[in-house]
Amino acid sequence: MKEDFEGRKARASGWFRELRDQIVAAFEGLEDTQATGPFANEPAGRFEVTVTKRASEDGSDAGGGLMSVMRGGRVFEKVGVNVSTVHGTLGVAAQKAMAARGVPGIEKDPEFWASGISLVAHMQNPHCPAVHMNTRMFWTPHAWWFGGGADLNPCIEYPEDTADFHSVLEAACDAHAPDYYERFKAWADEYFFVPHRGRARGVGGIFFDDLNTGDWEADFAFTQDVGRAFLPAFLPVTERRRNTPWTDSDRDTQLIHRGLYAEYNLVYDRGTKFGLATGHDANAVLMSLPPVAKWP
Repeated sequence: MKEDFEGRKARASGWFRELRDQIVAAFEGLEDTQATGPFANEPAGRFEVTVTKRASEDGSDAGGGLMSVMRGGRVFEKVGVNVSTVHGTLGVAAQKAMAARGVPGIEKDPEFWASGISLVAHMQNPHCPAVHMNTRMFWTPHAWWFGGGADLNPCIEYPEDTADFHSVLEAACDAHAPDYYERFKAWADEYFFVPHRGRARGVGGIFFDDLNTGDWEADFAFTQDVGRAFLPAFLPVTERRRNTPWTDSDRDTQLIHRGLYAEYNLVYDRGTKFGLATGHDANAVLMSLPPVAKWP
């Protein structure tokens, strides 16, 4: 399996980088076309790109990626689009977590390889929803799988925005399996629930993990289509709301909701825990945190 998967790893890693480039270009395009509002006279936002590196315990190269962050833009207050491809040996805690999820042979042979893209956007206008998207591939000598999804996180919900966002994701799912959307929507509702607050983080989307139907090409194609669906799902909602006037009360609502978002990512998010546990660049792992937040 190890030899067979070298080409597939390269294809997956290359796709995540290609998707990153598409999204960065689209977001900078939004910045260029923002002609009204309180930030219209400010310079259009641009991504600051940082190369990230990961070292193994003996100091040898263990992969890395690109951290791309835009701060203080006309449309985006903070948005990060990260890609990474890492490899090495899982620590004991990570091995146990993987074994508990049913990954075969991981405690005897803890070698791993992982690649993916992760995006979180926090908007200037409180009427524009925050958003999260990621897709990834994970490989071990005895198993492989895909995961990912996208979810919308408005502080001020508009039902038509929620419906439109979900409809694009549903179409992407339906092109591959009739049960994917309902399964992965329910999974997102469960995964993005904040137990200590007794509420959802946002209005959901789709979430899937451990996807291995036995057909790598089919699962990779689905993962690609989830990534391709992101811009058509998110950009129209942003276009619809980015010029809506807002009040100090709207901003206060936004900052309190960001506090909820930060709580979830620091306490529950599986990707945050994995990134920190495996020694990836902490700034890249914590990129998802909002620039400003408050608690009631």
